[in-house]
Amino acid sequence: MGTRRGEDPESIFSSDSDEADGCLQCGLCCKIFGDRITPAPENLFSWMEEGRDDILRFFMACLDDGRWVWCNELSPRDISGIHAVEMRDPSTGGFPTVCPFLRRIAKNRYICGIHELKPEMCRNYQPWVWGETYFNRCPALKKKEESLWPKCRE
Repeated sequence: MGTRRGEDPESIFSSDSDEADGCLQCGLCCKIFGDRITPAPENLFSWMEEGRDDILRFFMACLDDGRWVWCNELSPRDISGIHAVEMRDPSTGGFPTVCPFLRRIAKNRYICGIHELKPEMCRNYQPWVWGETYFNRCPALKKKEESLWPKCRE
């Protein structure tokens, strides 16, 4: 990604706003990566405390003893015994193809159905961080990079 000399690449996207600057809400990142969401123990705990079975029912936890249990069947005291968490389709037990919380609100616009409570993994996702979570298919990132090219030539 091109930036002007001395400019921090991450500074072109402001983290002060509710969403990353320039996000087009196309939903592409959630369609491609959303089926692999792994909530942090803190996410599970807050969802349990708030009675959010509507969220918890989409996750299964592997306990230290090797048993797989639906997260909406666990209690906060069970969290320390969780070895792994996977997103699953509650009706089939299989793996979903996209994030079940992705909501289409227009022809090419999507939002997170659990935005205020979304997992830490989603909250921290930054498609412009090269080598970590960089997502070169992000339309907003492409648009931002294209706008930087004239500045780089100056």
